[in-house]
Amino acid sequence: MKLNLGCGKDIKNGYLNVDISPLSGVNKVINLNRYPWPLKDRSFKEIYCDNILEHLDNIVLPMEEIWRICKDKARVIIKVPAYPSIWAFSDPTHKSVFTLITLDYFRPEDGLNYYSKARFKIINKKIIFNKYLKFIENIVNLNPKIQKTYYLFLSLIVPPSSLFFELEAVK
Repeated sequence: MKLNLGCGKDIKNGYLNVDISPLSGVNKVINLNRYPWPLKDRSFKEIYCDNILEHLDNIVLPMEEIWRICKDKARVIIKVPAYPSIWAFSDPTHKSVFTLITLDYFRPEDGLNYYSKARFKIINKKIIFNKYLKFIENIVNLNPKIQKTYYLFLSLIVPPSSLFFELEAVK
């Protein structure tokens, strides 16, 4: 099974489409701020989260739920607005802010992973810019060292738009 978490109007074929609102095409209505989610352990091979996690009350609890419902080696796609972009702060319903290293805290090898039992291998991460800055995006995402250097020294001057993460659940 595949899960489209917080789908809104972005209904995906072949996925269980979940949202808080009973919109057309939503298969299951769930308040993602109530735990545990009414989804079975180890039931999904792919979870897609497009601009949903920043709306939740917490970062750790949803990541633990995602990990719980993932099969081993399940693929998790996460898209979120990036700090310090205007998109991270302009929406009054945003409750959390994400940086390039926020999800590092869930890696098995991270020294700060004691906040949660959820573990994910980071397969890919990209810093996304608006369409007028795509040339910067191509350079910044050449490798992790360039990404980190950009984020530490230039992100306040030329803010990104969003972040893309591809994770693999580690059980």
